[in-house]
Amino acid sequence: MSGSTVGAPRHWSAHLPGGGDPEEAFDLPAPGTLVGAWTAALAPEPDRPLLLDVGAGPDAWTTRGEFLDRTAGVATRLHAAGLRSGDRVLVSGPSSVDLAVAHVACLRLGLVVVPTNGSYREAELAHVVADCTPRAALVDHDGWVDLLRDLDGDLLVAPTALDGLPGADAREVGDERSALDTASPDAPAVIGYTSGTTGRPKGAVLTQANLLAGAEAVRVAWRWSDADRLVLCLPLFHMHGLGVGLHGTLLAGASAVLQDSFDPDAVLGDLGDHDATLFFGVPTMYHRLADHPDVSALGRLRLCVAGSAPLSADLHRRLAGATGAAVLERYGMTETVMLASNPYDAERRPGSVGIPLPGVDVRLAPDGGEILVRGPNVFAGYWGRPAAIEEAFVDDPDGGAPWFRTGDLGTVDDDGYLTIVGRAKELIISGGFNVYPREVDDALGLHPAVAEVAVAGVPSEEWGEEVVAWVVLADGHDCLAVDELRDFAREHLATYKLPRRVVAVDALPRNALGKVTRHELRLPD
Repeated sequence: MSGSTVGAPRHWSAHLPGGGDPEEAFDLPAPGTLVGAWTAALAPEPDRPLLLDVGAGPDAWTTRGEFLDRTAGVATRLHAAGLRSGDRVLVSGPSSVDLAVAHVACLRLGLVVVPTNGSYREAELAHVVADCTPRAALVDHDGWVDLLRDLDGDLLVAPTALDGLPGADAREVGDERSALDTASPDAPAVIGYTSGTTGRPKGAVLTQANLLAGAEAVRVAWRWSDADRLVLCLPLFHMHGLGVGLHGTLLAGASAVLQDSFDPDAVLGDLGDHDATLFFGVPTMYHRLADHPDVSALGRLRLCVAGSAPLSADLHRRLAGATGAAVLERYGMTETVMLASNPYDAERRPGSVGIPLPGVDVRLAPDGGEILVRGPNVFAGYWGRPAAIEEAFVDDPDGGAPWFRTGDLGTVDDDGYLTIVGRAKELIISGGFNVYPREVDDALGLHPAVAEVAVAGVPSEEWGEEVVAWVVLADGHDCLAVDELRDFAREHLATYKLPRRVVAVDALPRNALGKVTRHELRLPD
């Protein structure tokens, strides 16, 4: 399939109920903006429950009408404080209704939200502030108010609830809301900083239409409706939790239970206590859930979705055996929201991320299999980095729209299912042969002494690069010899893919969403 468009045997219309019409265009809901579509979805039936902040108690539901009123009120207070359409606002805090209100209020006013990882330290936060020059910050982390003021003395800093916001006392604002919901589809809405697994984070500028396309595609593909209720413990600074979990809930007019962290007991308890139908998680969460005595509770849900990092085929099968349900794996990026998903009604293949979502075109580059994508969900560019844009896109050989280079390497089977085999920059070339780290990870992970594993290439005079495996040993195992691991893996891997060294570690380096940061793997001194 290299060089050809992915999914020709199974057009994205396979995601639509009943298979859809392959010739029918994928249209965005009117008026083509995220905030406009939200208002249209939530305005009817204002008394219906929308968001539950579990930290505030089991009955502390915010209704649709209350949410729209609160976001309008916060937006007008921000306007009174001097913020105007196009201004950047850094937003960060534990997942809560206050945080969701602050985020949506900014978007309704036409501000550009900069969702920021709450685990950032001073140097990381300083990079974001210097890079996108926000005018304000709405944050709820200990020490951040003073830290941000030290970084930029002109920055307007307040809690997400806007307590003490200068110049914006709620009593002075009144009901003037003419500035709300006027953003155009191509207006910047979010600057999402890349996860930084291969270098310094860049700010991907996503428009109102980009974000709407991403949420609408999964709403349609996953049959997401106003009858659904999501248990959402993913952080709201990341595209999985924010651009899919929160944005999709609001677009569908559904409801969500917001948890400010992941705890298996809390997740499994809230699924039943609140009649949930959906759960979204990352593989590290599913690993812990799979070991929980009440994991069968997942089987009562309509849909479990995994993303942000590869879900191993072995874990997929374990969960299916324990719950009777097949987790649906999907594929997305900061720059694109969602790209592909296993189908809702057809086979969900372990190890595969499925077929392109509605509106998305995918192809494999002919020189190495890099995944190239385009569609209404694909971002507008990197903030302040025009040269990076030129490197990120390639021209279409047929004169169509350019293709975004994802940096991921993929393969496609005869049915059009896409599988991610690694990152282009993580590709190991040993003895002139290409070694894809994820393939090796999956094979080595089957060894009973291996709890977790990640491989990477290290320089070698003889081989150019040699494969090294960093291993977290399973309980009851004190060591693992490289020869034992190589002998075990020969059944699954060609000889040139086998590790030449094994490094035992207590934990693999990961980012906030559980994705292994291979560039941080180090050999012992």
